[in-house]
Amino acid sequence: MTTPDGAAALGYRLAAEWEPHAATWLAWPHRQATWLGDFAEIPPVFEKIARLLAGYEPVKVVASGAVLDLARGRLGGVGNVELVDLPTNDAWLRDTGPVFLVPKSGERVGQSPGPAAVGWEWNAWGGKYPPWDDDARLARSICRRLGLRVFEGGLVLEGGAIETDGEGTLLVNHRCVEDPARNPGVTRARLEQVLCERLGVDRVLWVGGELAGDDTDGHIDQLARFVAPGRVVAARQPDRSDPNHESLEANLQLLRSLVDAQGRRLEVIPIDIPPRFIFRGTQLPASHLNFYVANGVVAAPVFLGPTDEAALRTLEECFPGRTIEPVACNELIRGRGALHCITRDQPAVFLGGDAVTG
Repeated sequence: MTTPDGAAALGYRLAAEWEPHAATWLAWPHRQATWLGDFAEIPPVFEKIARLLAGYEPVKVVASGAVLDLARGRLGGVGNVELVDLPTNDAWLRDTGPVFLVPKSGERVGQSPGPAAVGWEWNAWGGKYPPWDDDARLARSICRRLGLRVFEGGLVLEGGAIETDGEGTLLVNHRCVEDPARNPGVTRARLEQVLCERLGVDRVLWVGGELAGDDTDGHIDQLARFVAPGRVVAARQPDRSDPNHESLEANLQLLRSLVDAQGRRLEVIPIDIPPRFIFRGTQLPASHLNFYVANGVVAAPVFLGPTDEAALRTLEECFPGRTIEPVACNELIRGRGALHCITRDQPAVFLGGDAVTG
């Protein structure tokens, strides 16, 4: 069922990524033109990530036609992995997939509205990579498969552009939302109203920052991430000669001044990112912030360089009780994204003691 109504008024909220999952969604890569270098090196990375996550929770991989056959050749028969026949233009499912919602009250036996999702409008990061018709339909197609209520977003918005603590606070980089290539003529006040209504959040914290080579115009999942209510890790570049240094320092200072929906001033923990990460003369947006939190595990991007060890230590301190699994993303970043960019978490919804997974 598709509805334009606000999710907040009907009792929904946006869950934090560390809450229990029903599944992780991926889309199998096939659009070779969006990757620098040898595309043949990319599918094995997706296979590795799917197999890793399947050790912790169900994994659903979207593809169709010949692309589905390729995915089946690598993942067919792998336990806890399901192949889902849906067409895509590209593999960045964080941005193209549905943004799942859960009932605000957690457990309301006989009263819960059940699981739902928001389907935002999609134009390939401001019209950068046509065609995008299949990806524009993907969120709603997944929701139909799951039988979910779908709220129409009413804005162009990518999943990597938003980050939540699960307690009513939303982090957003204004550069990739308050953008004339995405939402022309829409004021910040209206953007904020729609985000709160559709996602069931209470406060939007607007930040900035950017990474050289990032064609998303500054997705928040490369820059600042909640690791617990009131706690944020943020990208830092101490190398003053790196083009990322100045904007990341300004973002750190801004984050330290912000107060969340519960009245807490944010605790900000810096994580240094690789300096001047270059592939064939192009600086790429390599960031340890692009981690993915699943059931019992944090898949953490590493780049086989000097910043890896400290980043892994920080994540281990931030997620006690979870296994920290380093994943080399030197090939994946050639598509200008990493682990969080290719994954979409589907939260588990608990009603009357039973998990509703869609």
